[in-house]
Amino acid sequence: MTIAQDRLTPAARALIEKISDRPAYSTLTPEEVRSLPTLLSAAPEPVGSVIERKIPGPGGALAIRIYRPTESTTSALVYFHGGGWVIGSLGGADGACRALANHGGCVVISIGYRLAPETKFPGPVEDAYASVSWVARQAADLGIDPARIASGGSSAGGNLAVAAALMARDRGGPAVAFHLLVVPVADLRYGARSHADFAVGYGLTKADMEWYASHYLAKIEDADHPYASVARADLRDMPPAFVITAECDPLRDDGELYASKLRELGIAASAKRYPGMFHGFMAYPDLLPEAREALDDAGAALRAALG
Repeated sequence: MTIAQDRLTPAARALIEKISDRPAYSTLTPEEVRSLPTLLSAAPEPVGSVIERKIPGPGGALAIRIYRPTESTTSALVYFHGGGWVIGSLGGADGACRALANHGGCVVISIGYRLAPETKFPGPVEDAYASVSWVARQAADLGIDPARIASGGSSAGGNLAVAAALMARDRGGPAVAFHLLVVPVADLRYGARSHADFAVGYGLTKADMEWYASHYLAKIEDADHPYASVARADLRDMPPAFVITAECDPLRDDGELYASKLRELGIAASAKRYPGMFHGFMAYPDLLPEAREALDDAGAALRAALG
């Protein structure tokens, strides 16, 4: 155990020991990584309804799931799952979407965007923008107020949530009212101090992130594109944000930098760091009290922002 690993809570350290039994992603192909078993946590929360359907996307139909809480609401969160743009699925995001629908009191529309390396940057960003645009166009049929649509996601999905909002701003597309970012990827150059401090031993490694980026980007120069490294973008006129970070996450500093850049522009943005936690901690609300706290905080932020 390194000195830094002492910063993990005992419960988080026990989970990391289980997660760390997997092979290093950098030694595997995307297909092999996708076939690895996932470490499941809490039973999914019941919600009012879940509907699966397909919507038009720039590369063909995109699968989505629409989660409605039991309470009546006209606000919505367009949600993008994590997985480094290479892995992840609607099924893998099911628990998070159910919890966010209940805690946030909003309709959650989970998007099955195209994955890399089959679809490289900017293809997933185009899918994200197309999805937000579709939700806005179909707001009346969905029973949603088009002025109360947020984008959000975890890790690479958080990156896509920002990129979709940037693209909507740049293209004169639908207004995104808020964005909820859970341990987001904000800078694909991976140069922040947290990438060095938590490079190995915390579930997500710096080598993992480099492997993800190598499959996502068509060329290394794309790491500087504002729709890829969103913390490097011109963030003027972006919506307010709530950013969740974990103390022992390589991505921590980049997510916090993104929030601080919004604040420098006078945009309401807060970042909350959860001590002793690792990158994927929010997937374990039954095992980690910090994950339950983060869900409560995310829900409160959505309710406050979307009314």
